[in-house]
Amino acid sequence: MKALVLAAAALPPLYRAAVRALLRRNLVALNAGDPRPLFSSYADDVHFVFPGRSSWAADLHGREALEAWVRRFVEVGMEFDPDEIVVDGPPWSTRMCLRYKDRHRAPGGEIVYENRGIIFCRIAWGKLAYYEVNEDTEKVTAFDEYLGARGIRADV
Repeated sequence: MKALVLAAAALPPLYRAAVRALLRRNLVALNAGDPRPLFSSYADDVHFVFPGRSSWAADLHGREALEAWVRRFVEVGMEFDPDEIVVDGPPWSTRMCLRYKDRHRAPGGEIVYENRGIIFCRIAWGKLAYYEVNEDTEKVTAFDEYLGARGIRADV
């Protein structure tokens, strides 16, 4: 009986560690230009929110719409570095909060955009059902201007 209690107590921390590890793996692939592992984590009816008035602003419903947004992120050459990942809740109602930095480098390597943000997510049975990105929207708007001045598409 004692072993069963100990095993049950170990499950939540193991689950949280597995969610964090899976996200880190998906973000490594994203930074390498391959968003497919991240896409596999989306629920078909995923809801994505990126507030603001920039070309990145979005309130998207459905996997296809979100995949287009993420593809643009990859095509532009953004880098995404997670600082901290907090996971809580059971597999059927998981909440995740991710603190990160994102940046863009000019062809010569100079960082021309850098921002810090928080992503809040809801996950159900391993599928991302909702996520909301919050970062400095003024920096995002300035990045739009930078991209536009270089003839890089400014929309999804």
